[in-house]
Amino acid sequence: MPAKDIYHDAVKTALVKDGWTITQDPLTLRIGKKDLFIDLGAEKLLAAQKGTEKIAVEIKSFVGPSEIRDLENALGQFILYQNALSLTEPDRTLYLAIREAVYLDLFEEEIGKMLLERNVIKLVSFNPEQEVITRWIP
Repeated sequence: MPAKDIYHDAVKTALVKDGWTITQDPLTLRIGKKDLFIDLGAEKLLAAQKGTEKIAVEIKSFVGPSEIRDLENALGQFILYQNALSLTEPDRTLYLAIREAVYLDLFEEEIGKMLLERNVIKLVSFNPEQEVITRWIP
């Protein structure tokens, strides 16, 4: 099992504050003989629809020497997990969790806007000090 991201507990707390129930920590997917570990699985009761919304959240710290290299690695992992989820849990939506500062540095710039406008990635940003969600980008 992989090590937890340095912001794992902050994101977990932020999701709970936002009304989510953590159902798996980590969420394990088996594809053939290989296991994949997404940081968190969560669900939220939707009263108006009388059902639940299910998500998976992969947390990335972006603390390496190159934020572009960190982005490349996160995107590769996101695409792999997204495809695995579509086979094993198609009713679950995958989000990449990043700090609000990373969102402002990368996703308010052209490279990040390109990924969001083309629906390549879904994001949730968070404030690690306050342990709150600052935005959802489906």
